[in-house]
Amino acid sequence: MGVMSARRRITRISNASSPSGPARDSRGDELTVESPLNLVLSDQIVATLMRTPGHDLELAAGWLVVESGVRRPEHLIGLRQCRTVDDLAAREAEGTGRGVDQVHVWLADGVTPPRPRAWVTGSACGVCSADVLDLGPLRWASPHRPGWTVEAEVVQSLPDRLRAEQRTFERTGSLHAAGLATGHGDVLVVREDVGRHNAVDKATGWALLDGRLPATDLLLSVSGRVSFEIVQKAVAASVAGIVAVSAPSDLAVDLAREHGLLLAGMVRDGRMNVYSGADLITGST
Repeated sequence: MGVMSARRRITRISNASSPSGPARDSRGDELTVESPLNLVLSDQIVATLMRTPGHDLELAAGWLVVESGVRRPEHLIGLRQCRTVDDLAAREAEGTGRGVDQVHVWLADGVTPPRPRAWVTGSACGVCSADVLDLGPLRWASPHRPGWTVEAEVVQSLPDRLRAEQRTFERTGSLHAAGLATGHGDVLVVREDVGRHNAVDKATGWALLDGRLPATDLLLSVSGRVSFEIVQKAVAASVAGIVAVSAPSDLAVDLAREHGLLLAGMVRDGRMNVYSGADLITGST
């Protein structure tokens, strides 16, 4: 696993309204690491993801679930991580001490390869170079079995359970998280990253490599807002629903309704807004 945090000197200013003037304190602070990851297929870089190092093979696998025809572990012949030596040496000579990480991907015969992207996918944008909004081709399994429901208490508990597993966030305060949980509230995996979509890809990649896709009857819990890209990834993983501490966009709501997903947002302080799939939630709060 890569280093997810780094220390920098900062100046902390307090008591800004004090008659004697603000107090200044120079100290070390722990920050989230953000660095590029190249995804390489057939010796060609197909994408460069700005991410927080850690669980990079899962990130690559989860990214491929949306961007290619990967659906099963056997669709991936191999995943190998390395660092570009020449680039690392050049950067170290400049005093930066950073190289560029790469994940090399080998797909099974017949698996649709990803379309190469012409620019960097930033940590705030997971679908920047997409030119279509049709999620139909991504849906390959039902999000939940007939009769599947989840207790309201379970939905309300997921953000706190996710937060309890955010180890690096405790130190940096600047990471998003995504996790997969059962309808009974058992958290199976939690992954952190500077990008919301990267955290989702890491969780989805874990499920893919562990043979748990389609993630039918599982809930995707996210620490931020829900945009199109999050629903896109949820549909590709075939999860039953999305639980978020913030609100969704209008397009996210429309797509969740179209694909039969539960979508609960603003899940905090004993309350929640259910934007899609209210009939899937049972019990009282």
